[in-house]
Amino acid sequence: MRPTKTFTSLALVAALFAAAGCADRGGEPDRGEGAAAKPSGTTSVSADFGDLKGVCGPGDPTGSPAQGVTADSIKVGVLSDVGFTKNHEYEDAAKVFTGWCNDLGGINGRKIDATIRDTKMLEVRQRVLEACRDDFALVGGSAALDGMGTKERLSCLLPEFPAQSTQRQNEGSDLQFTVQAGGPSYFRYAGFYEWLVAEAYPQTANAVGIIAGDSPVTKVSVDQRAEFFQSRGTPMSYTELYPAAGVSNWTPYAQTIKNKGVKGLIFMGDFRSLAKLEQELTNMDYKLDWIDANSNAYGQPFLDLAGPAVLNAQNNLVDISGTHPLENAAANPATKQVVDLYAKYAPGTQPTWPAVKAFSSWLLFAKAAANCGDNLTRTCLVEAARKETAWTGGGLQAPIDLSVQDGPAKCMNIEKATADGWKPAAEFRPSHGAYDCDIAAYKLTGDYGKPGTLADVGKSMSDVK
Repeated sequence: MRPTKTFTSLALVAALFAAAGCADRGGEPDRGEGAAAKPSGTTSVSADFGDLKGVCGPGDPTGSPAQGVTADSIKVGVLSDVGFTKNHEYEDAAKVFTGWCNDLGGINGRKIDATIRDTKMLEVRQRVLEACRDDFALVGGSAALDGMGTKERLSCLLPEFPAQSTQRQNEGSDLQFTVQAGGPSYFRYAGFYEWLVAEAYPQTANAVGIIAGDSPVTKVSVDQRAEFFQSRGTPMSYTELYPAAGVSNWTPYAQTIKNKGVKGLIFMGDFRSLAKLEQELTNMDYKLDWIDANSNAYGQPFLDLAGPAVLNAQNNLVDISGTHPLENAAANPATKQVVDLYAKYAPGTQPTWPAVKAFSSWLLFAKAAANCGDNLTRTCLVEAARKETAWTGGGLQAPIDLSVQDGPAKCMNIEKATADGWKPAAEFRPSHGAYDCDIAAYKLTGDYGKPGTLADVGKSMSDVK
């Protein structure tokens, strides 16, 4: 029987999560779970965040200098796939940030009015068009199929401050300021993979395999990884695709991995499937030197599913791309402040890794908007954000240069899954605090599409008001 269009679309979506490292980590149960430490209690409200001073505060603004901006408020949209994923982390981040900022008086006296624009996964274009009609900017969200709305966003000159961007059309597009490291022309994980096969586990260099969900979307990410390993003279020794809709029996895949002598495995799929595959590998007493579990696995749900036997047998590693680890929040004032603000404004809900990135993007928006004073226009917002050449979100992440639209990732940090929780990998040697900021870079040569530009829709910066 031929699959219905809806089933096929959802299967492709599942694979896209794998390709993009999106936040599909278990739906509603993730509210209150994840890699975070337990909240350490509430704190008094301060206008400072980490090393950022006076992020929000009172004022006496007048007029309506731009769409979505009045004398009293700033209307922004938050893209989320929550209707499909049931994962509320971007909604929670918006609730916590706006609750904190508005209690302080808003941005120069203008309160932030945030609207969650639920794409339900496949309705990105519709939600972007709604934001085009009502919002000043998009802030602190993400959509797995974000490329579906890039043309519309650029056509209406809508700035975006996403927690992460995923599809090539949107990643690094014009009027976008992303807090994730690395630009679209560069392979974001070059440093991680070079560390794995040249430094930490050199014996695996010629025995790296990849297994991924089968879809045209995922193929781009698989091809980029294959290109990187080919460029260094150590091509993939094993490549396998599995049905994007899921696998009922992982034994044949595990047996093939064992038979081919794979020592390092890149897994591109949801953490539930990874846990099942690793259980089969462990049952047949096959232990890989390392597994790239991808960022979907960075949270408590994967640890619970895998269980101590698998976690003790397999070496699951994740590059969290220069973001301070949540489990070590107490060691970093900015991360601890996020945990404390969640305890105050969203009791019972713990921040996740994507939520921390969302918080950084909210901070970036707020600082840029505050710099504009009373005359808050999109032109001023964009120009102010572009001046941030060493953005850290007050200390939440390693610095990134927002004046450069397309550059390599500069820093990384590696986490390991253990029966006692996620921890910094013992083999990882940071050079700058929690991060290694002297990592390899690789510029992609293949044709993987290009980011959207204002010129694509017949616009330019002179049209932005």
